[in-house]
Amino acid sequence: MSVAQELEPKEDIIFPPGDIYSDEPPLESDLHLRQIILLLQCLELWWENRNDFYAAGNLTIYYSQRQLKSEEFRGPDFFVVLGCEKKPRKSWVIWQEDGKYPNIIVELLSPSTKATDKGLKKQIYQDIFRTPEYFWFDPNNLEFVGFHLVDAHYQSIEPNPQGWLWSQQLDLYLGVQNNQLRYFTAQGQLVPTPQELAEQEKQRADEEKQRADEEKQRADEEKQRAEQEKQRAERLAAKLRELNIDPDLL
Repeated sequence: MSVAQELEPKEDIIFPPGDIYSDEPPLESDLHLRQIILLLQCLELWWENRNDFYAAGNLTIYYSQRQLKSEEFRGPDFFVVLGCEKKPRKSWVIWQEDGKYPNIIVELLSPSTKATDKGLKKQIYQDIFRTPEYFWFDPNNLEFVGFHLVDAHYQSIEPNPQGWLWSQQLDLYLGVQNNQLRYFTAQGQLVPTPQELAEQEKQRADEEKQRADEEKQRADEEKQRAEQEKQRAERLAAKLRELNIDPDLL
C-alpha cells in the first residue's frame, strides 16, 4: 500500500476520541483485496472465542506524539493488536488505545509500494512501532519474507522445511499455499476459511450418514440372516416331528 497522504488545514486540529476515520488509498488489485479478506476471516474464525485482539486490513494507524491527525500516520495492509478490546473501529489511534501498537503487520507488495514496504515502512515498524513481527508478501510473484524484533532490530525468521514462517505472536505459521498466504497450526494443519470449515463439516456429516447407513444395512443383513436361520430351524424341527422325533430332545 502507498503511504497515506492527506491535505489538511495548516492549523493543528486535535480531534476528540472516536472522531478519526481511516484514510487509506484504494487497494492495488483484486488479489490484494482477497488476500486481506482471507487473512482477516481465517484469524477471526480461528479466534472466534477470543475477545482480546483487534485485526484489521487497509486501516490507518495514527501515532502522532502531539495527537494530531495531520501528521505521523501509516496504513498497513493487515495488522493485529493483542491485549485489547475486540470491537469495530474507524481507525487505530495510538493515543486512544493505551499506546498499543500492532503486534504483527503484513504488507502486500506491489510494483508501486515494494520499495516503501521494504524500506521506510520496515524502518518505522522497527524503530517507532516496535512491532514484534513484520511480514511482507507479494501476491504476484509470491515473495514471502518475515522478521521478528530482536534487541530492537529486525532479524529474518527462518522458514521451516515447507517454507512457512512461525509467528510467535499468533502462535501459528504463515505460509504460501495455492498462491495465497495462509495460516497453519504448529501441527501443520491449515487454518480454514469459513467456507472451507462449512465444507469440512458437511463432509463429516456426509461421512457420518454414510457410516450410519452402512451400520443399518449390516444390521438389516444380520436380522435377515437370523430370520433365515430361524426358518431353517423351524423346517428342520417340523421334518423331525414328521419322523416321530422330538427335536427338543436332541
